[in-house]
Formats: sequence, C-alpha cells, structure tokens
Amino acid sequence: MSRPRVGVLALQGDTREHLAALGEAGAEPMTVRRRAELDAVDALVIPGGESTTMSHLLCDFDLLEPLRARLAEGLPVYGACAGMIMLASEILDAGARGRQALPLRGIDMTVRRNAFGRQVDSFEGDIAFAGINGPVRAVFIRAPWVERVGATVQVLARAADHIVAVRQGAVLATAFHPEMTGDRRIHQLFVDIVNGRR
Repeated sequence: MSRPRVGVLALQGDTREHLAALGEAGAEPMTVRRRAELDAVDALVIPGGESTTMSHLLCDFDLLEPLRARLAEGLPVYGACAGMIMLASEILDAGARGRQALPLRGIDMTVRRNAFGRQVDSFEGDIAFAGINGPVRAVFIRAPWVERVGATVQVLARAADHIVAVRQGAVLATAFHPEMTGDRRIHQLFVDIVNGRR
C-alpha cells in the first residue's frame, strides 16, 4: 500500500492543512463526513478544532459508533490537539454537563483539555520527538496534555515536563499542530505506520 487512502475528519477544524500535509507525505488524502467515506479509507486524521463540538457532530452525522468500531478493529488514526482529546479513554474537564467531549477510547490515556491555558496562552517551541531526527517545531493552541498513559502506550514527546505525543499500536496523537509548519515528518511517520513500515 504505497499511497494509502487517508481521510481527514472534515466536520470542524483545520482540515485543509492536514490534507496538504498528507499529500506531501505520500498518502492519497480525502475528506470524511459520511459513513461511506469512513468505510472507504485506510486510515483517518482527526484534526484540531473544538473537541466538544466535534464529538457532537460525530453523533449528528452517525459517525461516533462506526468510528469507535473501526478503531477497535485496528484502523490507524492520528489525532492532533482536539483529535488527541477525542482519542483518549478518559477526558478531564470534558466540558459543560450535557455538552461534553466524548472519548473514542483509541488510546489508553487520560487527557486534560486546554491544559496549557486559553487561546492567549498559545505558544510554539522546538521539542524532541522519539523516532524523528532533530527537533520538531510544535505549535500549541489551547492545547491538552496527557496526565496518564497505560502500560502499552509509548510516550513520544514532552513539553514543559508534560506528555504531548503518544502512540499505541497504529494510533498516534499529538497535543500540538504539525500541519501548521512546513515540517511533514509527523505526517510521514503516520503514513509509514499506515503502510506498516514503523
């Protein structure tokens, strides 16, 4: 599978940037808004955005349970920022009662929403990332962090002593937005995971 079909969940968030990055990393990118589109992809990216809104749109579009099922079957998924929150097995500060972010349970981890602060507290910096040579420029916007990981979860990166990138099997998550830089190494890592190379 040299050019896997990698979908980007296009309900809300920065879809266009991920589509471009995936294309540059050797995938055949496509948007996913419907069940048939989800069924047609080899892998999926859940972009940044607002995790509570995205969770409820998954319900509105009848995608929540099908996505949970495909994750359980081994679908490779990469979640960035809000995508990381949604991939968690447990979400702290999940939102107002009745409008909470709904965990997809793709990675055995506990994630805290907006852990680094509000929009005005957004920042960027270089971090070390396991398996990638040289520093990675990480853009954090209302970013989460990981407070707990299960025994089979690999910690890939930290920032300010907090876990900001993890992998469990074919599921990858970052608290930051690699699509906002010109660096395609994390998208390339994900495409390699989809292709069984890493």
